[in-house]
Amino acid sequence: MRIARPRAAKAIVAALAIGMVATACASDRDESDSSGDSEVFVFGAAGDPAALDPSLASDGESFRVTRAAFETLLEHEPGGTELVPGLAREWSSNEEGTEWTFQLQEGVTFHDGAELTGEVVCQNFDRWYNWSGTYQNTTLSYYWQGVFGGFAENESENVPEPNYVGCEAPDELTATITVERPSANYPGGFSLQAFAIHSPDAIEAYAEDDASGSGENITFPAYSQEGGTVAGTGPFRITEWNKGNGEVTLERFDEYWGETKAGVDTLVFRTIPEESARRQELQAGDIHGYDLVAPADVRTLEDEGFQVPVRGVFNILYLGITQERQPALEDLQVRQAIAHALDRQNIVDTQLPEGGVQATQFIPDTVAGYSEDVQTYEYDPELAQSLLAEAGAEDLTLEFCYPTEVTRPYMPAPVDIYELLRADLEAVGVTVEPKPLTWNPDYQETTRSGGCDVYLLGWTGDFNDAYNFLGTWFDGYSQEWGFENEEIFDLLAEVSAEPDVATREAMYEEANVAIMDFLPGVPISSSPPSIAFSADVNPPTTSPLTQENFAEVSFK
Repeated sequence: MRIARPRAAKAIVAALAIGMVATACASDRDESDSSGDSEVFVFGAAGDPAALDPSLASDGESFRVTRAAFETLLEHEPGGTELVPGLAREWSSNEEGTEWTFQLQEGVTFHDGAELTGEVVCQNFDRWYNWSGTYQNTTLSYYWQGVFGGFAENESENVPEPNYVGCEAPDELTATITVERPSANYPGGFSLQAFAIHSPDAIEAYAEDDASGSGENITFPAYSQEGGTVAGTGPFRITEWNKGNGEVTLERFDEYWGETKAGVDTLVFRTIPEESARRQELQAGDIHGYDLVAPADVRTLEDEGFQVPVRGVFNILYLGITQERQPALEDLQVRQAIAHALDRQNIVDTQLPEGGVQATQFIPDTVAGYSEDVQTYEYDPELAQSLLAEAGAEDLTLEFCYPTEVTRPYMPAPVDIYELLRADLEAVGVTVEPKPLTWNPDYQETTRSGGCDVYLLGWTGDFNDAYNFLGTWFDGYSQEWGFENEEIFDLLAEVSAEPDVATREAMYEEANVAIMDFLPGVPISSSPPSIAFSADVNPPTTSPLTQENFAEVSFK
């Protein structure tokens, strides 16, 4: 028999949990500093970073770590999406949007003692532009190719033409970056963690290592897989990566130039793949916070005295379809059948936190350019079966990829979501062959190289422009989607080059209509991800972009 616990008892449990957290803090202090003055904040991450060099990464778990140590030319306001100064105190462009000039902050020092100058900024951008060999694989240069195109010498026909032209430093604290064509990716792209600025001495040291491999078998350069080798300008410096224990350790950088100094001496990101395990470790006082709280756990944690702030909605979960994997997927009727087979509202109702919504297109309704006029695909199993029959695909078999050992802001329970969608597809006669893959690096590499018939993925916006969503996926051919549609490609090229924001937003609405008519995949949902902290913590300002600044963290 289950005994109901009265509210007073809950308060006692909460107090005990808080006390355990405080005890853990004291224990950490004792271990790290015999004087008892050092403060250690431990955060439970959902997955390992791919690399400690953000230039090589494309996932939120990597960026959460590197953002504490590396800074970009532009940043976002705390808790919002408006661009504000970062390493650049001012920025401007020419009328055509092809020259971007950045006036840099004074007195910025890297972790290794080097100083920030315009020449250093140019050295960083020229490093990325001159990547060769394995670095031209999208596993390592995903954001560079998405924002600046290809390289000085492209080595594959799959690499886009370069848009980056060059960088000049007319004086010590100025850098001017020139691109061939204007793009809706600018200036927002200059806020991407992938383009954080590295020390010139570190860049020289990086050159001693090299990446290797191809396709789904990429080996990251050794320097990016160990602490103490990378050097940025952030409030923390990365000192250790203990992969065996899944922990990255960062220490406060006392020479940090900015106003928000690190509020704790040591910041530890501990990988705990299962959400239930992260919750239990928070309740036990072994960690001080964790991300991607399961919807069912929010009320429980709040009742126990923990802080559970909710971010704004700025993401999309979708079922991707790789059309060139098999001829049936190139048939619009088959893709429509898949869309009608999926009970997406059931995903919202059972798997997402309060505030989650069913998606109708590939951007959330919080982004300008959202259209009310797109073709929608309601849950209709009978129609799905009819469409499959008309297309001659009653015996359709789909290899369905889904990630394991991870949770994402748009996908709090990947395995559970997969199981629900699998059941929907099987209910209309589709044979599903499951293909589970670990998130980092297997899943990302496999989906991007077109290794799945259908797969679960999503996107949290990097900056507030619809092109960051639509252009990321559909501005040209990619192995991930495996289709050619010149109408959509040309439309997105046209909207990207449009300098007027209001005109561009109207064009995004038109693009959304065209994309949903073509139906390259099935948008499933948008959700407001929660993040949890112990009661004795002053938490960072939550960000709809999931770009929390952990320098804001301190103990009460």
